Amino acid sequence: MGGVIGKIESSDVWVPETILDTKIKEAMQRRETQGSTLRSFNRILLKFPKIDKNLRKCKDTFQEFDEDRNGAIDPEELKHCFRKLQIIFTDEEIDELFKACDINDDMVIKFNEFIVLLCIVYLLKDDLAEEKSRIGLPKLEATFETLVDAFVFLDKNKDGYVSRSEMIESVNESGEQSGMIAMKRFDEMDWDHNGTVNFKEFLFAFTSWVGIDDNEDEGDENVEAKPRHP
Repeated sequence: MGGVIGKIESSDVWVPETILDTKIKEAMQRRETQGSTLRSFNRILLKFPKIDKNLRKCKDTFQEFDEDRNGAIDPEELKHCFRKLQIIFTDEEIDELFKACDINDDMVIKFNEFIVLLCIVYLLKDDLAEEKSRIGLPKLEATFETLVDAFVFLDKNKDGYVSRSEMIESVNESGEQSGMIAMKRFDEMDWDHNGTVNFKEFLFAFTSWVGIDDNEDEGDENVEAKPRHP
């Protein structure tokens, strides 16, 4: 999954910068062929409390793989985690995922980053015919599918990204108040202000919306720090 490809500047199209970004986009487009069960942006908002509750259940899994109990997972611990969960990725692919989700460049994965990483793994594991759990966490996978479903609902043209115009289209049926909320949400997702949101940006924003961040147990001084572009 490693490697970098070119980025073409355009007001309408954001071209993935890494091979991993391309794989995420392609996996999302495959999922988008199935459509979304959601019918309004309000339905996404209403799911926040349940998603929050289910994601927090992942804390035990996170702590299990935080072998040195320092509140974060390092690259070697992540590889142990993948082996334990029987996630078949090469060391190079795991390193690329680690780099992609380490949004603060501190060489460790915090809890919110871990959630995003596992959700990306869920999306990339595209053998839908497989009966066994995709990443060994069936209850959490149902929540990941809800997040994927929400992104699919927002991505009207099925290109793997959500644009501002698609967000407007998605909330037109929900009324003026939710429309205003949605525009605020879009600005929070679009960290690089290029007018489009990829799945990783969406996931990091979502963990923030439901109140999960990398400082929830630590109260460190960087709580207001803006992460780098995902």
